Amino acid sequence: MGTLRDLQLALQLKIEELRQRDALIDELELELDTKDDLIRQLQIELDRHRSASQHPNSLPDEPQRTKRQAISAEPTALDPSQLTDVTLNSYSKTKESRELIQRALLENDFMKHLEHGQILTIMDCMYPTSLTQGCCVIQEGDDGSTVYVLEEGMVEVTKEGKKLCTISPGKVFGELAILYNCTRTASVTALTDIKLWAIDRQGFQTIMMRTGLIKHSQYMEFLHSVPSFQSLPEDILSKLADVLEETHYSDGDYIIRQGATGDTLFIISEGQVKVAQQKSASEEPVFLNTLSKGDWFGEQALKGEDIRTASVTALGDVTCLVIDREMEAEAVFFSSVSLSDFNVICTLGVGGFSRVELVHLKSDPSRSFAMKVLTKRHILDTSQQGHILSERRIMMEAHSPFTVRLYRTFRDSKYLYMLLEACLGGELWTLLRDRGSFDDSTTRFYTGCVIEALAFLQCRGIVYRDLKPENIILDQRGYAKLVDFGFAKKVGLGKKTWTFCGTPEYVAPEIILNKGHDCSADCWSLGILIFELLSGSPPFSGSDPMKTYNIILRGIDMVEFPKKITKSAANLIKRLCRDNPSERLGNQKNGVKDIQKHKWFEGFNWEGLRQGTIDSPFTPTVDGPLDSRNFDCFPEDTSDPPPDDESGWDLEF
Repeated sequence: MGTLRDLQLALQLKIEELRQRDALIDELELELDTKDDLIRQLQIELDRHRSASQHPNSLPDEPQRTKRQAISAEPTALDPSQLTDVTLNSYSKTKESRELIQRALLENDFMKHLEHGQILTIMDCMYPTSLTQGCCVIQEGDDGSTVYVLEEGMVEVTKEGKKLCTISPGKVFGELAILYNCTRTASVTALTDIKLWAIDRQGFQTIMMRTGLIKHSQYMEFLHSVPSFQSLPEDILSKLADVLEETHYSDGDYIIRQGATGDTLFIISEGQVKVAQQKSASEEPVFLNTLSKGDWFGEQALKGEDIRTASVTALGDVTCLVIDREMEAEAVFFSSVSLSDFNVICTLGVGGFSRVELVHLKSDPSRSFAMKVLTKRHILDTSQQGHILSERRIMMEAHSPFTVRLYRTFRDSKYLYMLLEACLGGELWTLLRDRGSFDDSTTRFYTGCVIEALAFLQCRGIVYRDLKPENIILDQRGYAKLVDFGFAKKVGLGKKTWTFCGTPEYVAPEIILNKGHDCSADCWSLGILIFELLSGSPPFSGSDPMKTYNIILRGIDMVEFPKKITKSAANLIKRLCRDNPSERLGNQKNGVKDIQKHKWFEGFNWEGLRQGTIDSPFTPTVDGPLDSRNFDCFPEDTSDPPPDDESGWDLEF
């Protein structure tokens, strides 16, 4: 046996070995940091070369960072106020068919995120269809509106004539079509006689909206029954209904224990509970009463930390809804100008529905503006009238230093025109492309500008829905402003909207799942923006929109954060990108103030930002009101769209 001295010596040797190992780890981490910095610098240089792709010495074979196109579904034809009365058509199925459909939906990367009741309803409403061998189920390039579950036979998937895979029974395909109007990206052909179950977009959206509205309505009824809530305004009650969480208990489970501290109110939605009180430790608990569906308990907890005065236990299976405690000279001038008063200088940007030109007043070249030009026929063909008119109404009211001003609108037989404030510092997207990524300080400044813009919109019940670097523009001081309100909507406080729209990488889970969304969707997108500004790319990205949506539904916790994103920044991103909208920072009782008070913003001069007294991290070079050097070059618009008959347009546009 060894002596104590031998053990001490062995211990010292082990300590020294561990110390040397720690020192080696420190050296390797330092080397890794150095290599990360080198990679970042090389990436910045590469992006600079890419940005100069118009020059002869550019790198033509290198993939370039390209602007992302936002997606918008056609406006829903469903009236939310009538959905609770809608009768859904169900189709009879054998037990085996029901089990196959349910299993297929639960195994699908998208469908598995739906609630169990929604999956059962979708299964009930799926209708049968059969095709013979060789028939085309889905044709590449066609517009799609139907999702399928294959029950019998085999199908083959091809793209541009090349085989991708075969699909066997028990699988879902075509699911992107139930989210919004889209072009099929591949063909699906029957290899044998096949039997399918199908549901179209209208049926799917009816189910999703209906279940959400019914649940919200039930929650509102429960809240109206609680005396403490009866004096609250409807928008506050609606917000509370959104944060209610269902909690399930089994027979005999303690829901509340006497003597414990609590900060939670419980409302019984299913089942019964027993309330009992123990007067002293030596006595048996005395039964007080039984509470049933619609009853509540723990109300004092919402007024402050509560010492529970009785125990509550479940009688059989119980479901409770739980709330935690934490839980005008200018106008005269612009009314007098007409389209003929402006000269076009150049094109500043091109989007999915529009083109933005730099213009100036013929009578005063020192006064320049941005003129957004929209093709009327294209808007009508894509059913975007509602979005465009909503954009006009919102922007005419939005007078914030952090949103681009709309001064006046015009129209003629072919186009709609929006006269906007000219911000000549360029797009944040271009700056990010050229630099690769931003450091904490730079990202904090631009994010701060965006937060001020979102705070302005949020308190007016406006959801923006297309936050991304492409829609953030810099003025000549280098301050950032939100531009392009084409997807913005005035939802109202405590209310939701259901139209699918946004840029895939930035879309919140509740939009993908058609649960209804509100301003909290912008909080999610803010988290994605911070991640992209700090790292150079968004956290969720797939080879096609459906893959991107499925990656989003896995959640932010599945994302590996690059080392350049600090712990406090990562914490902020994760708190903004919570799957449950009611848990997101910025969507709680203090609104965006909770974001502004986060550790990552510690020491940030918010008042200086609002007053415009702090320096921006980048001051663009702008030599006068007609200088467009900070924008990419675009060819002239040579299109000649057909005139429109003026039907379907607000006379004020």
